Amino acid sequence: MKRYLAGFLLILVLITPLYAGSAEVIGFSVTLGETTNSNADYKNAMLNYFQTKTDKNVSEVPVKIITASEVNDISQSITGRTYGSSQIFSCAMVDLSYSPDIKVDVDKSKVTVVTPLMYANALQSSGIDKGYVVVTSPVSASGEAALAGVLKSYEIAVGTPIPEEAKKVSTEELYLGTRLANETGESQDNIAELFSEVKNQTQDQNLDDPSQIQIIVDNAASELNINLSDNQTQEVADSVANSQKVQSSLTEFKEQLDNISQQVSTPENQDIFSQISRFLQWASEYLQNLISGP
Repeated sequence: MKRYLAGFLLILVLITPLYAGSAEVIGFSVTLGETTNSNADYKNAMLNYFQTKTDKNVSEVPVKIITASEVNDISQSITGRTYGSSQIFSCAMVDLSYSPDIKVDVDKSKVTVVTPLMYANALQSSGIDKGYVVVTSPVSASGEAALAGVLKSYEIAVGTPIPEEAKKVSTEELYLGTRLANETGESQDNIAELFSEVKNQTQDQNLDDPSQIQIIVDNAASELNINLSDNQTQEVADSVANSQKVQSSLTEFKEQLDNISQQVSTPENQDIFSQISRFLQWASEYLQNLISGP
């Protein structure tokens, strides 16, 4: 009897990757920087922190690792910076069951530069306007490199890749925003508000010509009492124009984001997914006990 039961459970375990694959696209994901993941204390601290931010069982979620090479693939061409494997600390959690809009929660005790609005703006450039995002780090970090982890978390939660050009545009925007805050002496949120206002007006008018967008930047900056040089105004206009131009490549991702968000925000579906996860975990543990038993 044990053999038959073991065989049955073995089949379940063999098909678990199929369900696990589905579990990765049901709207919840966690990513850890590779430096954090390699340190047990850091890793546990981050997973415990995320657990305080959700009613999901974080310990049951497959954790994905963000490597220095993944960060460098984007940041190197933008800022010239390269990160080593000992420098990737930032971590992210994404939950799509929060679906009406996007909410970004940044651990301000550790992430010192990038604000929730800055992340939300950058994510918008990659077609992301839904979900609950949590960003933290076990050590003090500026937060720019964390965007790679947030974008990866969305790809996992949605089950569809974000086009590389869109990820690059998002990252460029984030780095430009932090640089402009430093150069102008404005707060990061003031600069983020400028980007938000310009992007909203640009989308409403369906513009992607930098020269036309530059007029919107001038007007928005004036209304917000932000003094920009001509060159800075042009940089903002170019960034927003690039954001507009990549939107057409994001159709598949945005459709899947809407679909998954709608599915996981339904309480009945959340219960089903939770039951499947618990059953598969029980089946796997039971099989291991059978195999290791007398």
